[in-house]
Amino acid sequence: MTKPADIRFHDIDLDRIATAPGRVAVFVTPDGKLDQAARRANTLTKKAVSRLAGSDRFDKMTPGEAAEIAWPAGMAAEALIVVKLPRRPTTDEARKAGAAIARARGTGALLVLAGPLGRAEEVAFGLSLRSYDFDAHKTGDKDAPGGIDILCTKPEEVAKAAAPLAALAEGVLFTRDLVNEPANVLTTDDFAARLAAMQELGLEVEILEEEELRKLGMRLVLAVGQGSASPSKVVVMRWQGGGDEAPVALVGKGVVFDTGGISIKPAAGMEEMTMDMGGAGVVSGVMRALALRKAKANVVGLVGLVENMPSGTAIRPGDVFASMKGDTVEIINTDAEGRLVLADVLWYAQERFKPAAMVDLATLTGAMMVALGNENAGFFANDDALAGALAKAAAAEGEGAWRMPMGPGYDELLKSRVADMKNVGPRWGGAITAAQFLGRFVKAEVPWAHIDIAGVTLRSTDTPLAPKGATGWGVMTLNRWIADGFES
Repeated sequence: MTKPADIRFHDIDLDRIATAPGRVAVFVTPDGKLDQAARRANTLTKKAVSRLAGSDRFDKMTPGEAAEIAWPAGMAAEALIVVKLPRRPTTDEARKAGAAIARARGTGALLVLAGPLGRAEEVAFGLSLRSYDFDAHKTGDKDAPGGIDILCTKPEEVAKAAAPLAALAEGVLFTRDLVNEPANVLTTDDFAARLAAMQELGLEVEILEEEELRKLGMRLVLAVGQGSASPSKVVVMRWQGGGDEAPVALVGKGVVFDTGGISIKPAAGMEEMTMDMGGAGVVSGVMRALALRKAKANVVGLVGLVENMPSGTAIRPGDVFASMKGDTVEIINTDAEGRLVLADVLWYAQERFKPAAMVDLATLTGAMMVALGNENAGFFANDDALAGALAKAAAAEGEGAWRMPMGPGYDELLKSRVADMKNVGPRWGGAITAAQFLGRFVKAEVPWAHIDIAGVTLRSTDTPLAPKGATGWGVMTLNRWIADGFES
């Protein structure tokens, strides 16, 4: 998997500014004040830094943005990166500054002169996230990434604060790798094997194969995958870092490729359906981060892994299947398959683990993308306190999330003539009726939220903390939600 950038923290050594190879980064406050390192760089470069700080270009830069001075006089570096940032930046500003440095750096050696800058650990976190590059399937010579040294006051304290963020970065990058992988590589078998390998981190990992799923009555999971040569699976990951408290349950949709089945999708853009396991990817990344940082909470992550293919054995519109719960579902559209997988796994999570709270994530509906675009995930909840906590966590991590409505009027749209319910409603309100469908498989006493991440999982343009492609949206939000609400 892609590992986070190798970042080391050291005491301040201004002599390294002149001799460091690669790129050197210094910080200038929005009012143009230079710290000790920036002043030394300014002297070496014959006041190039102060000229930049006094320019219209600098005035137009927002906190966290960077400008580059190429081949600076008096320095061995290829470029001097000047970052506009307050001495006491916000978390968002510090992360964006680190990301800006990463974009300017490329893959070469990097020296960051943070000095007494506040939140240097968050700068390092932004650096790690934006340094990501998924090149596993590109041939030819690849530049080995150079080392990253951050010089700061009290480097031991900064390194200690950076350690849990490094664990979180690894979880985000793990999710990005999973979402970016092509479906001929990330089969259900391969996905399960990657999760099983996390046992070395202290996670308990259990893989339920098709025979066990049949015994459990997970007929909806099996129905979705019956048209594919790849076997359906449910993977259970447990992190027992708390006491005897009931665990938090995270449930993820893991459709490793979605053709739409018999209700086949249009060809244009279908290659992006490798990302339809994004919910399972987020759950997996969160579990990795929790294990790496030794979280003091009990969390169980469950992912339903299937492939939705058209074939002679695939489910058809009009078919009726019984769920693990016992309710019957009429299949109206085989492209509404993710909710079928989640329905059985949600019920199983409650029956086996009796969770204190439960959150599912899925790239579930195009309707959510129509409603919120690519800037926000939409979430639904049966509990206001849970909804508030998730919204607060998402806002703190800079991940957009917007609560959507639910209600009995929408539920009426799922009535079936031949079964207890159908798997889709009419065109309008499609993201809401999908949530209403899932809500039928949640017990009234269980606080539950459903997060539709269809629009935020894979981006066609860069974001502040991620290059084009998989974003890893949700790992940071759920990690913070667990840390704030369930760790002692």
